[in-house]
Amino acid sequence: MTRKKIAVAAVTVGILAAATGGIAVAGGVGDNDEALSGRALERATSAALAHTGGGRVTETEIGDSGAAYGVEVKLANGKQVEVELDENFKVIGQEADDDGPNDRDETGEQDD
Repeated sequence: MTRKKIAVAAVTVGILAAATGGIAVAGGVGDNDEALSGRALERATSAALAHTGGGRVTETEIGDSGAAYGVEVKLANGKQVEVELDENFKVIGQEADDDGPNDRDETGEQDD
C-alpha cells in the first residue's frame, strides 16, 4: 500500500512540475534561445509574416525578451526585425534586430 502511495505522489509531482515548466515557457519567463518546432513554429511564423507583410524567417525562439515567442524576419529591404508574440501567437511588439541570424552581428562574431 505504501509503495502505491509513493508512486502516485511521484507521478503527481512530475505532472505538476511539467505543467509549471510549460507555463513558465509559454509566459516568456527566461531567455533560453530554444528554437520553435512543430505547430508552434507554424503558428509563430505565420503570425510574424502576416505582421511584417512578408519576408523570410531567419530564427525563432521560445521565451525571448519577455515574450512567449520571438521570430526574426529578414524583410525585402534587407533589414532584420524581431517580432514578439504572446502565448496566443498575437503580436505584442517588434524591434529592429541589429544582429544577424543566430545572434551573429554583421562581422560574423557571436553575440553574448
